[in-house]
Amino acid sequence: MAPQGQGEASGLRTGLRGLTTRGRSFLAAGLTAVLCSYLLGQGALLRVGILLAALPLASAVLLLRTRYRVASGRRLTPHRVPAGQEARVHLRVDNVSRVPTGLLMLEDRVPYVLGPRPRFVLDRVEPRGHREVSYRVRSDLRGRYPLGPLQLRLSDPFGMCELARAFTAADTLTVVPQVEPLPPVRLAGEWTGHGDSRSRAVALAGEDDVVPRGYRHGDDLRRVHWKSTARYGELMVRREEQPLRSRATVLLDTRGVGHRGSGPASSLEWAVATAASVAVHLLERGYAVRLLTDTGLSVPGTAGEGGAASETSGLILDTLAVLQASDGGGLSRAEDVLRLGGEGLVVAVLGTLDEEQVARLGRLRRRAGAAVAFLLDTATWAAVRPAAHGADAVGAGTGERLLREAGWTVLRAAAGDTAAALWRQADRAARPGPREASGVQGPPGGAPQGTGTGARADGTRADGAWADAARTAAARAEGARTDGEGGPQ
Repeated sequence: MAPQGQGEASGLRTGLRGLTTRGRSFLAAGLTAVLCSYLLGQGALLRVGILLAALPLASAVLLLRTRYRVASGRRLTPHRVPAGQEARVHLRVDNVSRVPTGLLMLEDRVPYVLGPRPRFVLDRVEPRGHREVSYRVRSDLRGRYPLGPLQLRLSDPFGMCELARAFTAADTLTVVPQVEPLPPVRLAGEWTGHGDSRSRAVALAGEDDVVPRGYRHGDDLRRVHWKSTARYGELMVRREEQPLRSRATVLLDTRGVGHRGSGPASSLEWAVATAASVAVHLLERGYAVRLLTDTGLSVPGTAGEGGAASETSGLILDTLAVLQASDGGGLSRAEDVLRLGGEGLVVAVLGTLDEEQVARLGRLRRRAGAAVAFLLDTATWAAVRPAAHGADAVGAGTGERLLREAGWTVLRAAAGDTAAALWRQADRAARPGPREASGVQGPPGGAPQGTGTGARADGTRADGAWADAARTAAARAEGARTDGEGGPQ
């Protein structure tokens, strides 16, 4: 009997804690009236006091003994949303009992980043009936946020007592970086149907070029290659022809010392959004894309393992949604991942670099068919915290020059620039000038590599000046030759 008494006492304490302001006021007024009745000797006041005190207590007991059978459901559309856009949460409450409910108050738990907690008041729900409500959530910060569980508050008809019940079901909202559409461009050294920068699949070219494999259960017997079967002593079948796909690696520099600022306006967030835009753009163009960070994280494990483009895109965006700044100081782990070479196209989004990191990027360039670098001028981002760059860090201009000398197509990014505008510059940078196409070398110290022969750093043409300089040099050489022939022997 003791456990039962303890349970009743616990339930009574729960009911008293659930009394609303109105219920506490009625209880206090009733107790005061009872006390005054004894002091003043007024029997009528005693009856009034008992009535006032009994009403909230009866409401609490009635609410504790109420056995509502209520089910809830949540539907989130969509589950993955870009930063700055809204998602809608739909809640449904079903009364699965045979008695109507009282006043219901719903409160869903959401992180403060998504906004205030939504609260709803539902009127009486009929037996086997349901109610549906919805609210919107929005975040400017990427991440993965839990939604729920849903809390249900029960109230008596007089508003004297409220009790809370919580469901166990929860959901997760993934806020991914914003993806900016990029224009189609042609990059220097990009694979166009021939070369070693594309992962080759086996194609059937004839009886002499067949590459067989072992027979598997379910293979069509018409694909059995009998010559190979006789040679290996087991059933061998022809490999199916598969389409050719270009390979691309998006290298993202997440080093905390290489970026400045904090929050959505930091250089790291710009780099993450640019990496997401480039990855989705290349996937739409048919590339087998993987994301690689300075920590050595590779998603998918190797280019082409992600299956369909939509699956790979979702996997990369989900990874970028929770990616944080790393405490690393170099790019050696990324170099280890790319040590096998043959990576095709490499697009790097880089923060502030030092000489060692530039040297490593130069080695990475030799292992790729084409290389494009978004080099962030982090000094243009508002520095909320002091810069933590090392003493040997090189400036954006120096890093740009060194990377161009290593063969990279460099796109220098500043705060306020868009990835689409810079990507168009990569197209112009990759387009060869007339002298480059004819094999004529540019002037020493002239236009930087990747900008096209005959173009200055400020975008003005220098063909006329270079032609005048060439004619002057030729005239001087001819004069020197004539003087040599006519001089004394």
